[in-house]
Amino acid sequence: MDVDKAKTKRKFYLGQELEFRREHMEVISPLKDGTVIDWEVVDNIWNHAFRRRLLINPEEHPMLIAEPSTNSGQQREKAAELMFEKYKVPALFLAKNAVLTSFASGRATSLVVDCGGGSTVVSAVHDGYVLQKSAATSPIGGEFLTDCMMKSLESKGVVIRPKYSFKKKEVRPGDYKVVDLDFPNTTDSYRLYCMRAIASDIKESVCRVPDTPFDEVAYANVPTTSYELPDGQTIEVGADRFKIPDILFNPYLSQTIPGIDGFGDSTSIRGLPRMVLDSVNRCDVDIRKELLSNILLSGGLSSILQIKERLEKEVLEESPQNARVKVLASGSSMERRFSVWIGGSILASLGSFQQMWFSKAEYEEHGVSYIQRKCP
Repeated sequence: MDVDKAKTKRKFYLGQELEFRREHMEVISPLKDGTVIDWEVVDNIWNHAFRRRLLINPEEHPMLIAEPSTNSGQQREKAAELMFEKYKVPALFLAKNAVLTSFASGRATSLVVDCGGGSTVVSAVHDGYVLQKSAATSPIGGEFLTDCMMKSLESKGVVIRPKYSFKKKEVRPGDYKVVDLDFPNTTDSYRLYCMRAIASDIKESVCRVPDTPFDEVAYANVPTTSYELPDGQTIEVGADRFKIPDILFNPYLSQTIPGIDGFGDSTSIRGLPRMVLDSVNRCDVDIRKELLSNILLSGGLSSILQIKERLEKEVLEESPQNARVKVLASGSSMERRFSVWIGGSILASLGSFQQMWFSKAEYEEHGVSYIQRKCP
């Protein structure tokens, strides 16, 4: 985001455009814990998607929008208003992420565990509808684990240099010297964005979900794994390889990392197994067994398959004796990451779905609040 203070007008750069450093450019996210907090930014993202990526005129296409299972009525109405008033779409439908993930796997009933960047959400889907009372959320997602990796490395004296802040100069064949570059008009948010991108790659390259709950003493002498930073320095990552992913299961571990605002002692922050069991127990007794045997893992975390084995084991230990626990995850990382999109494409192609659209005529006749009835 480039801010012109005189005109208070913002110019937006999206996606790969952020790879190029610009003077006074701020990096912001329109989302917090999966909820939109800046609709102006979302508007620009949608406009970018329609005009520059999909190369379509939105006035000619019905729109199916995926939304979090915990989305509020106010958020849904704002999205509908923007689509009909700004983009003048002929029809609209809002579908829950969990429902679309369930459709992508060919199931009408399942328990969807969505491990995303900003949060983790567990939702029960029954006969194609999310059971709102079952939804369990946690602010622990991929981005929080990245922050934990950054803070842990900083506490050990590791300096992560953003790629824009240096250049390598060859002093002799095969031997390079790192020369620092000075860009005083670079914002702190852009510097942090670049550092987090490197920390995220470290996390995805060396981390592994432990088979059993992490123990500081037991993992004290585990072999380290090497990682070469962009500036050429090589770091060794030891117990943190297992400790940081285990925060998904044991949030209290975040308190042991210097610089992280600890919330692990809060009763509202639960590990994955507890979230799954709490979500199931909020549902009717009649469908609990079916939910436990159809737990779907989705999201962009690279360690989903390791999470699958550990989650199945721990949920089974806490479940009733006769319960059959089955955690399912696609073997393809692309399918897991885009399961919501795949489910949306399946839903929108069904003949029976065509009568479910919220049309522009209905919007003009009944108002934006009618979206709650058309898209339960």
